[in-house]
Amino acid sequence: MSGASPGANGQSAQIVGRTLVYDGWYRLHRLEVAMPDGARVERHLLDNGSAVAVLPYDPVRRTCMVITQPRAAVLEAGEAPLIEAIAGALDGIDPAARIREEAMEEAGLRLDALEPVCKMWSLPPISTERIDLFLARYAATDRVGAGGGAEGEHECITVIEMGLDALRDLVVAGRLSDAKTLILAQALMLRHPDLF
Repeated sequence: MSGASPGANGQSAQIVGRTLVYDGWYRLHRLEVAMPDGARVERHLLDNGSAVAVLPYDPVRRTCMVITQPRAAVLEAGEAPLIEAIAGALDGIDPAARIREEAMEEAGLRLDALEPVCKMWSLPPISTERIDLFLARYAATDRVGAGGGAEGEHECITVIEMGLDALRDLVVAGRLSDAKTLILAQALMLRHPDLF
């Protein structure tokens, strides 16, 4: 069917069966996988496409722009909203163009030059999602709208402009728990240590 990957003994794992279990906001499949050792095992695949995320930062005022929004898994865990980088689904659009749209939609922020960081798997045991990560400089004059999310999507986004020292403190204390945002914050700290 698809998806062969070499194992330790040189043989490949391969998807040999696929059943659609749910088709809604995302698609969920039950897979049968032939493993390199000869076993056939059940696995699950959440097909939720690709995404993009950006951590905008102002090197003059030493701030960054992040958001919070209600997330079902976080609500289920009874935790406070995550501090997150601006992000969104690619929906077949060029990553650079898409993240500029998301920055305007979520934070009312106009972005120009983007600094690519990496393309990461968000949850490889189950999800197809890969996220293009970017850093981007901004200035106070680039905040040209209110943000808050797309009209009619009920995202309930809160925009937070945070000092870079506060961001660093969250990273060091292990309190920045959203993976894409943690990677972006660490990339900013490594690439631009003079800002911290």
